[in-house]
Amino acid sequence: MQDSPGNRSRRAIVHRRNLLAGAAVTGTASLLGHHSATSAQALEKPAVSEFETALKKIMGDAKPGDGKLVLEIPEIAENGNTVPYILTVESPMTENDFVKTLHVLSAGNPQPGIASFTLTPASGRAFAAGRMRLARTQEVAAVAELSDGRFLLARRTVKVTIGGCGG
Repeated sequence: MQDSPGNRSRRAIVHRRNLLAGAAVTGTASLLGHHSATSAQALEKPAVSEFETALKKIMGDAKPGDGKLVLEIPEIAENGNTVPYILTVESPMTENDFVKTLHVLSAGNPQPGIASFTLTPASGRAFAAGRMRLARTQEVAAVAELSDGRFLLARRTVKVTIGGCGG
């Protein structure tokens, strides 16, 4: 029995349908397998937040001190879109003893890095100020890197009462 042109095109369509159906099943199985592997990985080791990763990137394994770094930020922010902050560090800002960098990080924003400021002895004083957007109530941290390789850390929790970035 020979194939007529109509039969060949019907068979081609069936092949295409089978191919598409097979691809859909394979893709779904692939996604489910990926999800299962991801879930298994999550159970194996605790997740490290992007905030903790950012702190580690700045400080490495150094243990920060505190006391000389002051993070001024409102305890309650009525508008998460414009939260003011001021950073000050008690430092002589001399050639041998100065603040090299100030960093501001947020624990609850999609990206933890808010701002970084590079200072030199010519800066005169270790001071920075600005405004940030906070997505929700969260912890804000400031890190100061000193010229001798030490780090200072200050943390504050800010309660956001209305929408920041994303509500």
